[in-house]
Amino acid sequence: LSDLTFEVISEAFVSQGDDFVDGDDNMGDPPRHERHLMPTERMLDGGIETESFMVDIAVFQMSDACAKNKDCDLTQFGVGGRTEDGNLRWCCSEDAIDFGLCPEDRLGRLIMHEDLLKGQTGSISIPFAGNSKKRLRNGEFELEESSRYVVVFSNCNGDGRDIRVTGHLIWHSTHGYLPGELYGFMYFYILLTIVYAVLMCWFGLLMQANKESRIPIEKWIFMTIIMGSCEMFFRSSDYFLWNVRGTRPTLLLYGFIIVGVLKRGVSRALLVMVSLGWGVIKDSLGSTMNSIVVLAAAFTGVSAFRDLMMVFAEEDMTTLSDDQEHELFDIVTILTFIVAAIDVIFILWILDALNGTMQYLENNSQLRKLARYLRLRTILLCAILFATIWVVFSLVNSYNKDAIVREEDQWIVDGATKVNYLFVLIGICILWRPNPSAREYAYVMELPASGGEDGETELELSAAVPSAMDDDDDDFPAEKFDDENGEHDHRFKIDEGEAS
Repeated sequence: LSDLTFEVISEAFVSQGDDFVDGDDNMGDPPRHERHLMPTERMLDGGIETESFMVDIAVFQMSDACAKNKDCDLTQFGVGGRTEDGNLRWCCSEDAIDFGLCPEDRLGRLIMHEDLLKGQTGSISIPFAGNSKKRLRNGEFELEESSRYVVVFSNCNGDGRDIRVTGHLIWHSTHGYLPGELYGFMYFYILLTIVYAVLMCWFGLLMQANKESRIPIEKWIFMTIIMGSCEMFFRSSDYFLWNVRGTRPTLLLYGFIIVGVLKRGVSRALLVMVSLGWGVIKDSLGSTMNSIVVLAAAFTGVSAFRDLMMVFAEEDMTTLSDDQEHELFDIVTILTFIVAAIDVIFILWILDALNGTMQYLENNSQLRKLARYLRLRTILLCAILFATIWVVFSLVNSYNKDAIVREEDQWIVDGATKVNYLFVLIGICILWRPNPSAREYAYVMELPASGGEDGETELELSAAVPSAMDDDDDDFPAEKFDDENGEHDHRFKIDEGEAS
C-alpha cells in the first residue's frame, strides 16, 4: 500500500455551540484556541495524540461464498460488530463501547477482533489542522495464506476530517502480479494459441495446395481461424506481461477485445453461410450475402461498444461518481439486450437455413451432400447440448453457497465455452476443408440409383470430396474421363451404366 496517498480535503473545525469556524492552514501544531476546544479527553482516552487522529487499515481474508453475497456479514471475519438487536457497528463509538463491541482504548477506531481477523492491520495519523498529504512508511503487508483478501480503510473519529485516498493497491502473489483467479487462464490461452496456430497452418496449406479449386467460403473459414489465433495470442500475451510487470498493456487489452468481437461476428456469419448450403448446393448466395454481412456488422459494432464501455468502467471506476456509474451500467445493460436480440436472430436463421438445406438435399436424393449436413447438425447439437448443461452448471456454481469449483479453478468454467467454440470451428474446417473438387462440388448432382443385379443402370457421384463422405467411400476408386478431350475425369463414376 506504499503507493497510496492520504490527503486531507476538508479544513479542521472546532465546535462553538452550533457554530463552526475554519482551522488554520499551518502545517505545525493547531493554534492555541483550537487546541483548547478539541475533545482532548476523548483522544487521550483512545491513546491518540491530541493533535492528530488515526485512519485504520485492515487487510483480511474473506471466503469465496461471502464474496458472492452482497449482504455478506463481515463481522464473521473480525471487522465490525453487531448489537443484541442486530444493528451493525463499524466504528468504536461510545454506544459501541456500552454494547461491549470494543474496549475503551479503541474509541474513534475501527472495531476489530484479533481472534477472528486473519490478516494484518495498520494505521496512519492525520493532523486535526493544516494541510496534510501522507504515505505509509512501510505499506507492504505479508500475507502467508493463499485466499481472497479485502482491504478496508476507516475514518472513524467523529471529530476528524475528510480524507481522499489516491494511488494503486499493488497485489503480488507467489506466481507474479496476475490475480489468482486469472492465473490458470494464462496457460490456457497459451495452449489455445498453439492449437489455433496448428489449425491455421493445416487449413492454409490445404488452401495453397488446392488453390485452383478454391471457393469463397474457404476464405471466410480461414479468416475466422486467423482472428481466433490473434485473439488468443493477444490474451495470452496480455496476461503474461501483466503477471511479470504488474500493469496491463493497453494495446494488447484493446486488441483482443476488438479482434474477439470481430471473430464472434464473422463466426455467426459463417454458420449462416454453411447452413444455407454455400459451396455445397450453391456457388453464390447473391443478395443474401449483403443481409448476412449487415447483421454481422451490427453484432460486431454493438458488442465492441459494450465491451469497451465495460473496460472503461473497470479502469476508471475510482474517477466516476455513483450517478455516472449507474448511467454507464444502464447503457451496458441496454447494449447487452441488443446483442442478445441479434444473437436470437442469428440462431433462428441458422436453424431455419440448416433445416431448409437438409430438406432440399433429401428431396433430391443428394445423399452424399446430405451426409455432410447430418454431420454438421450433429456437431451443432452437441455444442448446444454442452452449452446448455454448462450454463446450468455455471449458475449452480455461482449461486451455491459452497461453490463447486474453487476460486483459483474458476477459469475452467469460462474456458469450457471457448473449447466448445473451437470444437464447432474445427468441425466446419474438416467438413469444408479444401480439396481438388471443391469448386465443382456445388454444380454436380447425385443421380438416384436405378439398377442392380438385374442389369439396370447405376450412376453415382464419385468420392472426389472426402469431407462429404464416409470413410469407407475410399473403397470406390474414382475414374476420370473428359467428354470433350476424351480423357478421364475424376468427378464421376459410372458403374455398368449407359448414358443417353
